[in-house]
Amino acid sequence: MKTKFFLYTLIGLLGALAPSCDYLDKMPENSVPTQEVDYTNLTNMYQPVSGMYAKLRTSGMHWVIIELTLIREQDVMSGQYNGSLYDKTDKYTYDDSFWGYNEIWMQYYNMIKCANSAIKALHLYEENCTGEDLARNHAYQGEVRLLRAYAYWRLVEAFGDCTVLLDNNQTDMHRSTKESVLRYALKDLQYGIDNMRKVRPNEAPDGHLGSATAYTAMLLAAKINCFLGDFAKVETLTDEIINSKKFELFADYYNMWKIPGKLCNESLLECQCTDYGNGSGDLVDADQWFNCMGPNTVGSKRADGGAWANGWGDIGIIKDLRDWAAARGETVRATTSFLMADAVTPDGDYIGPQTNPVNTDCWNGKAYTPTNQLTPGRTKYGTNNNIRIFRYADALLMNAEAKVMLGKNGDEPFNQVRRRAQMPEITNVTLRDIKDERRMEFVCEWGDNYTDLRRWGDCATVLADLNWTPEAEYFPLPFSQYTSAQGEDLIKTPVEEEIDLAD
Repeated sequence: MKTKFFLYTLIGLLGALAPSCDYLDKMPENSVPTQEVDYTNLTNMYQPVSGMYAKLRTSGMHWVIIELTLIREQDVMSGQYNGSLYDKTDKYTYDDSFWGYNEIWMQYYNMIKCANSAIKALHLYEENCTGEDLARNHAYQGEVRLLRAYAYWRLVEAFGDCTVLLDNNQTDMHRSTKESVLRYALKDLQYGIDNMRKVRPNEAPDGHLGSATAYTAMLLAAKINCFLGDFAKVETLTDEIINSKKFELFADYYNMWKIPGKLCNESLLECQCTDYGNGSGDLVDADQWFNCMGPNTVGSKRADGGAWANGWGDIGIIKDLRDWAAARGETVRATTSFLMADAVTPDGDYIGPQTNPVNTDCWNGKAYTPTNQLTPGRTKYGTNNNIRIFRYADALLMNAEAKVMLGKNGDEPFNQVRRRAQMPEITNVTLRDIKDERRMEFVCEWGDNYTDLRRWGDCATVLADLNWTPEAEYFPLPFSQYTSAQGEDLIKTPVEEEIDLAD
């Protein structure tokens, strides 16, 4: 089915989305009815922010988002070739009726709706704030705005041009150009930079360990400016992160992705999960995010000899990347990133053999939590681990790239990443070196490698043998977001515009 860009108009988006966002008190998460909120009680002022983090976990970490995002990468495949629409996405052949694309669209707009509501609630608290309480309120608004900007960033990565939802009752659903949307997101991020605390997430005060900070906003702003090609701004933002001296690469790349690496000094944003240290009962997790990427084989065994809890086997890493990595001399990152079939992990878990020759024999090792790190009694794949979203290595490599693009020397930030990976240092680093380093460093991380190819203009060459065409650069806008159009209601060309923040 061809995408109906000219035959349909965007329907009322809001009606297709979840009706509201619960504001969370504490984990386990208890909803607080918004109509009963006492906005003079400032002890509850963080509740709208807490609700946004819950929405990040439930909407932003939906399993279909990570699957469809990753299988567009040059080095990732649909792990099970079974004639599904995932396979078509893998081959850059899209069907706009596929529910998965609509789910991405809906889930990120769920986050945006929740953010809009949270900001309004925080404004009501703000009316009762002075002094330190007012600064705290603005910092909380910064967290919400950052997560709203994050949702817009992911929507642009997925669909390109999209709708800016200034108000949850908005009826004008025209699409803005991706550049317009990203400039709007940057305004949210600048608010966060100006008002959030300049600490690491694992230093966040007020009992909000792991929450986003000004440095998180700087990192996302740098990523957006990379996409927009403003490398002077990228250098400024990443210089500030680096020169803060607050962040460092976690020495053990393998365990950074596992329980010991949760909220380490490399982390700039994680989706937090917990089982409260109990082998049963309450569990706050991201549903099937880890599980969908876990290996699904016969004969896998835990290190202690017990039964292995299979995943779905849906994400595979192709042999070409593994061969390329081996030729580079990669050991640390290869061991971590490539979870191989018929092999024993460094923690002693045995992954069984792949008996179906059309399916993958290598899975995303960054989503693997060793069974000896699980809380005794828990068996679900990845239980109690956090989802890494942004980390310091990205700031270092963006800083190196910005310096090289501006005619400067980017060796030092670049080689910090190399040293951690036990790779030899390189002098007079080039853009080609940075491209290769990012490819290896960010295997299976939120589609970063595909986004990099897109912004470098490399898709047509690198993905030429994989059926990629310029028409396949973005997912199609979901069919279910359109309806038959008449006259002037025909969908317009996306508008290039300057969009003011509205609360």
